[in-house]
Amino acid sequence: MATHTPHTRTYEYLAPFTDFAQVAQLDGLELMRRVLAGELPAPPITATLGFTLVEVERGRAAFEGTTADWQYNPLGTVHGGWSATLLDSALGCAVHSTLAAGELYTTIDLQVRFLRPVVATSGRMRAEAQVVHAGRRIATADARLVGGDGKLYATATASCLVMGASH
Repeated sequence: MATHTPHTRTYEYLAPFTDFAQVAQLDGLELMRRVLAGELPAPPITATLGFTLVEVERGRAAFEGTTADWQYNPLGTVHGGWSATLLDSALGCAVHSTLAAGELYTTIDLQVRFLRPVVATSGRMRAEAQVVHAGRRIATADARLVGGDGKLYATATASCLVMGASH
């Protein structure tokens, strides 16, 4: 039987942003650009799961993360939840980038299709999302998870409910 040695993983993150009145006048794209520029803290989940926002423009967002063995499931592959969260983040931020000042969104549904296994040696993964429809109440987006090898590892779609800040 193999010997299993303990590993330690530590990381730092900035306290989550909570002063929403400070950014209520910003549209979604401006808020995302400020997070990208480091003027506003990234959500702590990005540090926890080891990925980051790397691009944002109106209706589009991209996140990147590097695979590692600490992301493994019992089958010896990167847990699907890691890939799904990377995709979900890109999808949500793509939608967020289309919102007017004072608007919020919440995900209605997320569908992920895993096309090939992701392992610790897969390296840098990139989730790119594009808004397909930005309506008054519902927005939808599509995303792709591509490895540094150029292969497509997963695709995803999401629908989001757009709300005013008072909801």
